[in-house]
Amino acid sequence: MTTISAPHDVTSLLHEWRQGDNQALDKLTALVYDELRRIAHRYLRHERDYHTLQTTALINEAYLRLINQQHAGWQNRAHFFAVTAQIMRHVLIDYARRRHYAKRGGKERERVSLGDATIMSHARARELIELDEALKDLARLDERKSRVVELRYFGGFSIEETADVLEISAMTVRRDWRAAKAWLYIQVERRK
Repeated sequence: MTTISAPHDVTSLLHEWRQGDNQALDKLTALVYDELRRIAHRYLRHERDYHTLQTTALINEAYLRLINQQHAGWQNRAHFFAVTAQIMRHVLIDYARRRHYAKRGGKERERVSLGDATIMSHARARELIELDEALKDLARLDERKSRVVELRYFGGFSIEETADVLEISAMTVRRDWRAAKAWLYIQVERRK
């Protein structure tokens, strides 16, 4: 498992930032940027060839959303990266929705914030939207399994990293991951 910094350094900076220390945000950014890049890269590595969302574009969009989370009540490094994975999920889903909306004659074509850095097929946009809807349904039934999928799929976390973030065993993550993938597959197929 990759560790970018001591967890207490990130946790300390998160608390200082929450208290209003803008220098803490600068230090935090420098400390976690490589980890954000790794998370984005791991997610995008699993995409099909036609999906060319650049790692930097995803990080920048996620970062812009993160800096608005100053008062999020950060608990620790794991909580920060779990929120980051969730934000990256929302960035990708928002883009997919805009892409899908534009295909259906919507007028938001110029509002795509990831703009020229992204090519996403209409089919892929639809798949991401369907997955997001199914993941919301899963969260209502089993929040932990939903978080496992979010961290593994959207955050690119390993089994061990997911276990650390959720404070559960790696075996539980494996079991939840298998069960959640099977459940999501059935749900997405039903929506077609």
